[in-house]
Amino acid sequence: MKKALVFLCLVAGMALASTKSYTVTFFEPSIVGNTQLQAGSYKFEIQDQKLIIKHGKETAEANVKVETGATKYPATTVQYANTNGKYKVQEIRVGGTNMKLVLD
Repeated sequence: MKKALVFLCLVAGMALASTKSYTVTFFEPSIVGNTQLQAGSYKFEIQDQKLIIKHGKETAEANVKVETGATKYPATTVQYANTNGKYKVQEIRVGGTNMKLVLD
């Protein structure tokens, strides 16, 4: 019984540790999903094909497709679409990885 409990704790700990968070900085007010975020630095993570961005009490979610680039990106960059004078996030390339996030 004790071994099963230790094993269960290890598995739960690994599941929690597997969610890695990253940081992105928006230099303009930016739309992620249906949420407009002010300029600033935000932490984000990917869970079940969803991008979740958090900053204090602010949270934004968007469907995301994770793609793999040929090489690692030197810095985190954001690609926007300018719609009616508003900047909607289309893509985030995560610095230090070869991960490219394409937002719906």
